[in-house]
Amino acid sequence: MRNPVGTHVPVGRNLRDGALRTAQELGCEAVQVFVGNPRGWSLTPGDPRVDAGFAEGARAAGLRTFVHTPYLVNLGSPTPATYERSVAVVAHNLERAARIGAEGVVVHTGSFVEVDPERAEERYAAAMRQVREGLLPVLDALGEDGPWLLLEPTAGQGRSLCAGVDDLPAYLDAVDRHPRVGVCLDTCHVFAAGAPLDEPGGATATLDRLVEVAGEGRLRLVHANDSLDVRGSLRDRHEKIGQGHIGLGAFEELFRHPATDGVPFVLETPGSRDADDPDLPLLKKLREAAAGPEGDG
Repeated sequence: MRNPVGTHVPVGRNLRDGALRTAQELGCEAVQVFVGNPRGWSLTPGDPRVDAGFAEGARAAGLRTFVHTPYLVNLGSPTPATYERSVAVVAHNLERAARIGAEGVVVHTGSFVEVDPERAEERYAAAMRQVREGLLPVLDALGEDGPWLLLEPTAGQGRSLCAGVDDLPAYLDAVDRHPRVGVCLDTCHVFAAGAPLDEPGGATATLDRLVEVAGEGRLRLVHANDSLDVRGSLRDRHEKIGQGHIGLGAFEELFRHPATDGVPFVLETPGSRDADDPDLPLLKKLREAAAGPEGDG
């Protein structure tokens, strides 16, 4: 399947009996989960039997799986404790991802948290050194078959280290463009950062630029979200597909672009994991429309 689609689902009872069952009931072809408290620092060990059961069930169902790191992670933080915990959480999430058969771990690219304009350049440079020093050892430990670490640029709020496609080269360079580093493109984030997804051809141009600056094969996941706010707002407020300022045309363009061949689309829209939510069926229809009469949908 060219573009499996799905949504982020809650773990519920556990990954096997909660998340996996929910994903199958919703008709997901791809799924994203947390493997711990999304708003905490705990390194949840998980139950090896449950993890193995989830991996086996997802594999049998052909379900493409991704893990999202907790929201507190910020590799650019000037607070040593936050930085150290962030590195530990990323490493732990990659380990759990390998155990549950996930192919990638999404991490927000973070911010350098400096309000003094005269120190902004200095803080940015220090934060990027932290990214390098923290991530390279973790990445080198993955091996050739380990999960991808997927960088998710932010919407540009605060002192972002990477907001939008044009900020990706510096971040990728900081980790030596490691072969296990990919990109998760969040449509709401990139739109809020200024990408013209609301214009005909805008999504195509955005992906063209992503391939140009990041290289072919780096795009591994799309977070499919409309935006409650206008382009360039720097506000991360997701909206249901077609009900925000991005509109439906952008998603057809994204499905059609060569850079998304084989790339899953995962929803993070309000209500997307409800049984009667229209977003997942809508994504499937947009995928079919993009494929055309001879496409495989």
